[in-house]
Parts: sequence; C-alpha cells; structure tokens
Amino acid sequence: MLETLKRKIKVLNERIWENRAPWPAVQTWLGNFSGQTTDKGTEQLHALYLLAQFMYFGARETRALLKAMFRDDYRYPIIESIRRRNHDTLDEALIETLFRRELQNTRFMGVGNPSESGTHLLYYFRQENHLSKELFINAHEIFAYNPDGSRTVSNPAIDRYVFLDDLCGSGQQVEARLTDTVKELRVLKPKAKIVYYVLFATTNALTTVRGTALFDEVNCVFDLDPSFKCFGSDSRYFSQKHTDIDKQKALTLCLHYGSRLCPGSPLGYRDCQLLIGLHHNTPDNTLPILWFDEPSVAWHAIFKRYPKGVSW
Repeated sequence: MLETLKRKIKVLNERIWENRAPWPAVQTWLGNFSGQTTDKGTEQLHALYLLAQFMYFGARETRALLKAMFRDDYRYPIIESIRRRNHDTLDEALIETLFRRELQNTRFMGVGNPSESGTHLLYYFRQENHLSKELFINAHEIFAYNPDGSRTVSNPAIDRYVFLDDLCGSGQQVEARLTDTVKELRVLKPKAKIVYYVLFATTNALTTVRGTALFDEVNCVFDLDPSFKCFGSDSRYFSQKHTDIDKQKALTLCLHYGSRLCPGSPLGYRDCQLLIGLHHNTPDNTLPILWFDEPSVAWHAIFKRYPKGVSW
C-alpha cells in the first residue's frame, strides 16, 4: 500500500498538482504525524492515503471552469430567452446583437473585498470570456449617494448583477456578506436580476443560499455532493475496502491533530471535511492537516492556505 500511494502521489504531483508537493515536501509534512493516536507508521500511512485523495484544480482547470460558467450559466440561458422572445429565431446576427445588449447591461462582481479569492477569479473570468473590463465593478460601486445623503443605483441602465465566487462550503458567509447589499438593491431596483454563480459548492450550501431567497438564480459548476464529505456515511474516499486503511483510524487522526491546529473546526470550517484545493488557495473547508501553516503551532503544510486575516 505504501509504495502504491507513493507512486500515485508522484503522478498527481507531476500531472495535476503543478509540482506543489514533491516527495521531499511530502516527507516533511508526514513528519507532523508522530504517533500520538496509534503507531507512527500507521498514522503516516493514513495521512498519505488522505493526501492521495486530494483534488487540486490548477490554473488551467480553473480557467476552463470559468469559461464553462459563463457559457452555461450566463450566455446560453440569455440566448434561449432571446430566441423565445423572437419567435424561436435562428438569425445569428440578431441573437448576437441582442445578447451584446444584455451583456452591456450586466455587471460582474466578486464576493468579498478586492483582495480575496472571489474577486481574484474575476481577472481569469474576464480573460477567458473576452469581456470588457467596464463590465466589472466592486460591490460598493453598485450604489451612489444623492445630495441629501440617501443612496441610489450608480447606473440605472444596469438590470443584471452577477456575483462570482470560487467555493461555497456552508453558505453562511455568502449570506453574511451579501444580505445587506442585495436587500438594498432590491428596494432601489426591484426589477433587476441578481444572481450568484460559484465554481464549487456543497449540496448543503446550495440549499442554504437558495433558501435565503436573496438571488434570482444560484448555480455552481461543480456540485460537491455528500460523497465529498471525507468521513460522511456516503464518503467516496472509503467506499472501497483496503486492508491497511481504516476509516475510523483516519478520522481519529484528523480529529486529534486537527483539534490542535483549528480548535472547534478540526475537520474544516463548518465541518465540511473536504479534500479540495485551488490554484490560488486552499479553502478552510478542507481538512486542516493539509493546509494549516501558522507560526502559533509547529506544523508543516503540504497545500498551504493563505488566510484572510494576515497582518503585515
């Protein structure tokens, strides 16, 4: 089993992981597991097994997903609507003209402040879909102040607002960040279409965000169904039996070391238990044993996470 995992990780690193985890780095990471839950060799074997299941989406894959997001969630539905309104027309010139009109009246925004991952994606999204930079704004630019101090929409011509995000693990942060903005926009521009598109989302998070009724549409490119929860009853990672790998031992390992790294969230934020990383960062919904890297605890990350609260 050990040699099989080594070979798999070597291939993953060379072909998928953008050489983020060469074997010397893996060995350093394995040194974190010192035999506190069982013998050291068993701990490291189980840690290696979890690492071998890690899904990493590099720059190339991220760009392809953003292209698919624009095509499937934005362009195709609008074109379908244009055709319906024009007697199922197949006139490509007419369709494209009307689509461009819809596009000009759309603004794309990231979730979070300009330094965070949701907005980081906008650059790739714009490039891959050949969009003008004028179509992109920060959320605060939706509004403008009147002389009396009240607010109005900055551009009355805009009738579609698209919020873009990279990963939605629980849905709680989307609600916290966007509720006030969207509610105010609903008052000021009642007929505007407000949508939320995300690259990756757990099924539970999609249900949560849709349940807020904030958005006219909530779509994701990659739905992380319950099988992506590492230690869940339907976990895809332990669906096959392995003589040397035990789900309970792996869970005990992650709980023990994860509690030391992230008290209260030993298996990832909101207990998401994911095994996923993106080119620009590793989400905190992923198991902390993979990404934790802070000076407060002696721990070597294998897929380092860059936290939002870094101070310089």
